[in-house]
Amino acid sequence: MNYTYIMKCRDGSLYTGWTNDLERRVREHNAGKGAKYTKSRRPVVLAYFEEFATREEAMSREYAIKRLKRKDKLRLLESEDNPVKKRKAGGD
Repeated sequence: MNYTYIMKCRDGSLYTGWTNDLERRVREHNAGKGAKYTKSRRPVVLAYFEEFATREEAMSREYAIKRLKRKDKLRLLESEDNPVKKRKAGGD
């Protein structure tokens, strides 16, 4: 499985990326080994993700999300379809 994800950084900014191992990637970001952007904005928390069958689909979605305005990214985070939100609510 491949994932496109959004991390919420300590300073409130958002970081979007893709990976094939979501839990490992969150650990890497918080260990300062994820991306230059998140290194100085730790800790980060997983705020949103989508699953894809192929790497290409995940990368394409990452690109599309990065082009969104912040308000639209926040709308994704608040969506009822957000798997992270569902986990916190006790679903899935």
